[in-house]
Amino acid sequence: MAYPANYRYTKEHEWIAADGSAGSVGITDYAQDSLGDIVFVDLPKVGDAVEAGKTFGSVESVKAVSDLFAPVSGTVTAVNDALKDKPELINTDANTTWLIKVSLTDASQTNGLLTAADYEKFIAEETGH
Repeated sequence: MAYPANYRYTKEHEWIAADGSAGSVGITDYAQDSLGDIVFVDLPKVGDAVEAGKTFGSVESVKAVSDLFAPVSGTVTAVNDALKDKPELINTDANTTWLIKVSLTDASQTNGLLTAADYEKFIAEETGH
């Protein structure tokens, strides 16, 4: 699986596509594949604050419930409402299905996240592949 090179990644398997002081956040293809069929997504509301490294919601699959961790601090500017009725969209295309959009408190926080190459190396170390 190729991970978009312009995204940044967390070791908890979230991605952020940041453009200056705004960004879209989702979960990686590795995460959705590990979870299996996603049946419910619990997301914050527009206007809620998120803090880097802290939970901002959860994804529920037929196997388990997994917390979502914010890759950066900021304010939620949009929530992907389509996921309320069709959470399986994440399984279909995790690399483009965003969960929330945020206005970043500090755009330089993305510099501390993993690049696509670093993330792929991290997965390989985690899985032994």
